[in-house]
Amino acid sequence: MKYIFCLLLLSFSVSCLKAQGTHSILVNQNRLSGLIKELSTYGKNEAGGSDRVAYSPHDIAARKFLIQKLEKLGLDVSVDFSGNIIAKKAGSNPRLKPIIFGSHIDEVPNGGDYDGPVGSMGAIEVMETLLENNITTLHPLELILFTNEEGGVVGSRAIAGQLSPEALLTKSSSGLTQSEGIRAVGGNPDRIMEVKREKGDIAAFLELHIEQGGNLEKNQKQIGVVEGIVAIEWWQFTFKGMANHAGTTPMNMRKDPMLPAAKFILAVNETVKTYEGAQVGTVGKIEAFPGAGNVIPGEVTLNLELRDLSSEKIWKIYTELESKAKVFAEESGTDLKIVHQEVASKPALANPAIQKAIESSASSLGLSTMYLPSGAGHDAQEMARLGPIGMIFIPSKDGISHSPQEYSSPEDIANGANVLLQTLLRIDKELD
Repeated sequence: MKYIFCLLLLSFSVSCLKAQGTHSILVNQNRLSGLIKELSTYGKNEAGGSDRVAYSPHDIAARKFLIQKLEKLGLDVSVDFSGNIIAKKAGSNPRLKPIIFGSHIDEVPNGGDYDGPVGSMGAIEVMETLLENNITTLHPLELILFTNEEGGVVGSRAIAGQLSPEALLTKSSSGLTQSEGIRAVGGNPDRIMEVKREKGDIAAFLELHIEQGGNLEKNQKQIGVVEGIVAIEWWQFTFKGMANHAGTTPMNMRKDPMLPAAKFILAVNETVKTYEGAQVGTVGKIEAFPGAGNVIPGEVTLNLELRDLSSEKIWKIYTELESKAKVFAEESGTDLKIVHQEVASKPALANPAIQKAIESSASSLGLSTMYLPSGAGHDAQEMARLGPIGMIFIPSKDGISHSPQEYSSPEDIANGANVLLQTLLRIDKELD
């Protein structure tokens, strides 16, 4: 009788644990903070910034450290031909496609310690938490630390089959070409097309990241549910007039291309703000030729960048700005040439079901949320070519990123990692 009672008690305890689910499982905040701090030592410069640019000796040393860390966890670790570090954990149903999560560890020159490392170290902590709690998901899991995100999302572009032979010849911030850099970190650029995956080869992709903006902090929200990653379009506008002596040419006899260029720059700011939404427009570069202080320029070239989740809206704004530019050129007696440059990136919308899973996971943890777009590019943008994606943002102090001053608190980082963990577990059950 006593034996039967013990069995009933054990059965009841197991049922309680199942009912409780996995929401009580949390990442180890101190361990995660320590890992981010240790990673930051690779490439720290005297000014307090990080010089861990892709393919640099700092990057190579950090990668070796993390590979050893992942191997000690008992994961199946490899470096693919594009240099991505991939750590695999088997699922209980090998017929299912993998759920992939991760980010990058490379930085911009004199960057900070959080853009990339929060998502990549957060992913490692999630994997370690699953292992120490003996949790086996239905789907196989893949943790990916992508190669050279800052220099053109190189690793994720390779996986998506979007890395051209020409791109491999471009120079990276390390001074090496992409091809040389990939070889330096253990990849093989000669076989890079072999890492390509097809649409449908993944069940989902999740990425945790700092916001790189001030929206969460301003609105006092703890978690950002990313609606999508914006499209980016570039144009070059050239106003051509007549170069002449600045002292001897009367004002009413000039064909000064700086005038329509200046009016156009103001028009960009004014026009973009008339549209509803979070779109942005920027003129970040302007050049005057010949570029002498005592010469009326003969030619002024500037760039226009527009970003939004909607390509349709971007082109609507552009069409309006193009019309205004033509008017400004005509009024000043100058000629106008416009070149649409290679598309920087296409919009990548987050999967609605994954957005809801992120929101529900945050809510179950008592965390506040808001929906917002990502104005910056990420590896998730390329992975969206292969399957559904979701992104989780955490607050950035004062909206600063790509700077030694960027900062996210240990509490916010742990919150993001916990949402990543719970979202992964949710979609593991919900996805086919």
